Amino acid sequence: MALINTIREKSGWAVGTVAIGMLLFIVGGDLVGGKNRLFGGNDSVVGEVAGQKVELADYNNALEQAKQQFTAQQQRPPDDQALGYLRDQAWNQTIYRLAFQPEWDKLGLAVSDDELVDMVQGDNINPGIKQAFTDPKTGQFDKARLIEYLKNLDKLPPESQAAWRNFEANLPADRLANKYNSLLKNSVYVTTAEAKRFSDDQNTKATVKYLFVPYASISDSAVKVTNEQLQAYLDKHKGQYKVEDGRSVEYISVPVVASKEDSTAVRSTIATLATQFATAPADSLFVKMNSEQPYNKAFRSPADLPEQLRKQMPLAVGKVYGPYAENGTYSLYKVTGEKEGPQSARASHILIKPEAQTPQAKAAAKAKAQDLINKIKAGADFAALARQFGTDGTKEQGGDLGWFTKGRMVPEFEKAVLGAPVGLLSAPVETSFGYHVIKVTAPTTTKTYQVAEVKKAIVPTDATREAAYARAQQLKGQATDLASFRQLTTKDKTLQKQEAPNLDRNARAVNNLQNARELVRWAYGAGPSGETKIGDVSEVYEIGDQYVIAALTGTQAKGEATVAGLKPQLSALVRNDLKAQQIMAKLGKTGAIEQLATAYGPTAQLGTAEGVALGTGTLPNVGFEPLAVGAAFGLKPGQHSAPLQGEQGVLVVEPVRVAPAAAAADLKAVRQQLAQQRGSRQDGLIYEAIKAHANVKDNRSKFF
Repeated sequence: MALINTIREKSGWAVGTVAIGMLLFIVGGDLVGGKNRLFGGNDSVVGEVAGQKVELADYNNALEQAKQQFTAQQQRPPDDQALGYLRDQAWNQTIYRLAFQPEWDKLGLAVSDDELVDMVQGDNINPGIKQAFTDPKTGQFDKARLIEYLKNLDKLPPESQAAWRNFEANLPADRLANKYNSLLKNSVYVTTAEAKRFSDDQNTKATVKYLFVPYASISDSAVKVTNEQLQAYLDKHKGQYKVEDGRSVEYISVPVVASKEDSTAVRSTIATLATQFATAPADSLFVKMNSEQPYNKAFRSPADLPEQLRKQMPLAVGKVYGPYAENGTYSLYKVTGEKEGPQSARASHILIKPEAQTPQAKAAAKAKAQDLINKIKAGADFAALARQFGTDGTKEQGGDLGWFTKGRMVPEFEKAVLGAPVGLLSAPVETSFGYHVIKVTAPTTTKTYQVAEVKKAIVPTDATREAAYARAQQLKGQATDLASFRQLTTKDKTLQKQEAPNLDRNARAVNNLQNARELVRWAYGAGPSGETKIGDVSEVYEIGDQYVIAALTGTQAKGEATVAGLKPQLSALVRNDLKAQQIMAKLGKTGAIEQLATAYGPTAQLGTAEGVALGTGTLPNVGFEPLAVGAAFGLKPGQHSAPLQGEQGVLVVEPVRVAPAAAAADLKAVRQQLAQQRGSRQDGLIYEAIKAHANVKDNRSKFF
């Protein structure tokens, strides 16, 4: 409480308790105690950072604070997805605190009591405190309310005092982090020579003639890649492939899908409800008791009604429509009211856009639209012509615009449609979009309806779910090892085996399986046996609406990658290397660039790129090709390069002309721009550098 005492000595503000709830937004409420009731045993270490063990209780304290802050901010407790994010956040904060403290100590960085007071009530108030004591209505920070809270802190409940003490203990770390990062960020310096080179690289422009043979011009199946080649490539580039812990699994899912019997049961229920709905004395109460969707008393135009009801227009008050089956749901609709509203109509159109905004182009578009009208009058199908000649997003629907109310379309279109009889309009209608061929498909109406809806989803019953579980257990019984697991899909063609390579230790999803944390933990040895070996088969996991069994197929240790762990990625790179060798051998080096292309064949593409800048490394119409761009700037006009192995293919480049950059008007501004760019990356780079040297060991998968 040293900080509080100092504040009291320096402050004469009045005492109050108005900001208790707001401070809890910052620091959280009750903190988890040192004992963990969820896990037994003596192992209470969740990891290690810079040689210091991270106790489960300390980590839970950080996690609890994050959960309290989330709840206060979002006005709801975190769901499973948010909780996974908060666990990572609490872990990263732990890494930051433990890994950086030795660095601060080496430099002798410290925070005085005066600085702490300044962070709470001075000129540089901590952003979290400032946010908590800012009036959301006015956006103004209320310093008086903050001081009232602090002066009255010893009268608050013990848990609130403990929360503040925890928050107070973290304040020095915030200030030390700012000091440390500022020291390093202030070391960023850009010389005048660097600024000039950057400006020249961005503004010197070249016109480059090129020959391009894409790797895709050679079929992948025509190039065989061996494991020896993959290993040689990895050995040569091993510094580029540092990997984290990974686990590879294969899994089979048994989906829990509503059966025909489940659908029939819901259909029977909804049929009974339809009879009761017709005579129900209180429709809103009936919906509340029987529907999975709340009652909506609003009056709706045909444009806002379900399609099934629009087909029944005009609707009768008191009548029950349905049941209708759609998207796994049975629906009943009862019209409970009717009144006048805005005009509504339904129409289809074929939009013909002029090719240019000239009188000639507009006249041509109008003539084309009139020709389509004449063809439709002669018997041509409107929808077929819309699909063939339409130029907007409705063409795939045969030009159908659906129902719309007045105000939703441009005025010229509405004026033509609203009030018009059903059928084809005799002349094109011009709007800002072009010329419209219009067919009115439903008469204009001003009726709006109040509709009560009863909806029942077709969901699997307990019996269906139990049957799926029994099948998954049967499969589990047949899979005693990796070989027998893989045989499951051979014996039963309805099963599909999925692969999930190199799962991260803290992954929460496995491919499209969300909330699959328990499966990941099993892969990392957190199952009943305490160890998972390659070839082991998991128990049955319920993940969403499916039961899943998995087999561990590979492990990857933190450090340098292996061919097995990166085989698809390495194969693509080595295959391109081999393709490049074939292309370069066939291209030759002598003769004009056009002659090289002719001699190679039709897959050699010739082109000219304008405005090529050295600083971007991009060759227009080809892509990012820094080697080719650099080579072009190193040649004299009319001189072409040897074949170059690029990113997308093999290239030969020849500069046509180079326009030197004009002298930079203000190199100081360029220096500032570069310094800002480098400085903006410093926080992330500093964190990653310190983390890399802290020898972080993350064992959270044993507990979460």
